[in-house]
Amino acid sequence: MAYIGRDPQYGAFEKQAFTADSSTTTFTLNYTVGSSSSILVSVAGVHQEPEVAYNLAAGGTQIVFTAAPTTGDTVFVVFLGVALEVSTIGTGVITGQTELSEQAANDDLLLIYDTSATALRKIQVSNVSPDKTSGTATGDGSTTAFTINSGRDVNDVLVIVNGVVFVPTTDYTISGTTLTFQSTAPSAGAEIVFRYI
Repeated sequence: MAYIGRDPQYGAFEKQAFTADSSTTTFTLNYTVGSSSSILVSVAGVHQEPEVAYNLAAGGTQIVFTAAPTTGDTVFVVFLGVALEVSTIGTGVITGQTELSEQAANDDLLLIYDTSATALRKIQVSNVSPDKTSGTATGDGSTTAFTINSGRDVNDVLVIVNGVVFVPTTDYTISGTTLTFQSTAPSAGAEIVFRYI
């Protein structure tokens, strides 16, 4: 059939047929629908009125007829729209809060969009960041070498001793997992914090 103006931009609506047996009133739909007005229902060529001739059940996955269609009747549904399916994550509830009030724990989960699978995925914090974001030690007045997390460079570790921020390469160096203070060892009882950037 020819059209005046633009051709339709979308494909045909999905159709599903049912086999009537004069006793079955409930049929499972191929798609989940959001409301009874989201489908056109025909029984023996007669358009059925939503919420009078039929209703939806089981969260929009079933159609329930008020009266069972007669054996031999042609029964079909045309889907005008399907419900948006939303995945849930565990038993948590997503609220209006957009930021954690504290640092994420290693076993917390994050949502990411996986472009290779074009899907939303969950991933543990420990898989996207180092096991520790900080470490502590206590000075003894003589020790200058301290063990830190592996894979760190002198420019991505911030060292704070008793609240004073030290300067990389000037005050300390890093080789492998060893951080070495250059001039003097932190005094006995000094609180040392390593922050991994």
